[in-house]
Amino acid sequence: MHGTEQSNAAVAVLDVEAGFLPVAPVRAAVASDRRYYPFASRLLDIVLSFFALVVVGPIILVAAVLVKLTSRGPAFFHQQRAGLNRRPFTMYKLRTMYDGADDDKELFRKFNALPTGPCFKMKNDPRVTTIGRWLRRSSIDELPQFLNVLKGEMSLVGPRPLPFDEVRTDSTDQKLRFTVKPGITCLWQVSGRTEIPYDEWLALDVWYIRNRSLSLDLQILVKTVPAVLSGRGAY
Repeated sequence: MHGTEQSNAAVAVLDVEAGFLPVAPVRAAVASDRRYYPFASRLLDIVLSFFALVVVGPIILVAAVLVKLTSRGPAFFHQQRAGLNRRPFTMYKLRTMYDGADDDKELFRKFNALPTGPCFKMKNDPRVTTIGRWLRRSSIDELPQFLNVLKGEMSLVGPRPLPFDEVRTDSTDQKLRFTVKPGITCLWQVSGRTEIPYDEWLALDVWYIRNRSLSLDLQILVKTVPAVLSGRGAY
């Protein structure tokens, strides 16, 4: 999918699927936001991630205990992901699979729900534990990533961080994903997640990077709440 087609796909999902405001006002806001966006974005990341960790800390603790009680292995899952400029960083999650299950990814590759791209998502993955399915459905497994945001490795809004075996830089658009910090939420996250084909996922990331502003970030954050509550595309 070429640049113009990707932009059109992104705008279609933005307007129809995610229910965002018209694109024109978002673009108009970019010019006024751009001069202070880096500072304002980082400030927003620090304040909201610190507040979020205080609020959801007990939820993370209870979930960690449930993970430990229901399956062998550590409560938390640490994995190297590609960050800004493809620099590696350790991303935190609550463990949702049986310990060591990530080593078996290639065995299940043929069941990939996103067969047209390098990313791997599998519906009804047998490696996921019973409590893990609930954690994924509710997105509670992602809550420890607020610590990544507080550390400056991630942002609240940005392209989702990819494992290094899923990183591709074959095109300009794929390279563009790594010119910004990865995020906890993004347009893909609020538009259906794994229901979105890889090409449209990439298009959404590219559209966001080229149009990002504080006002757009705030819209995405607001849309994240109902997206998480609905559980759409989360598995």
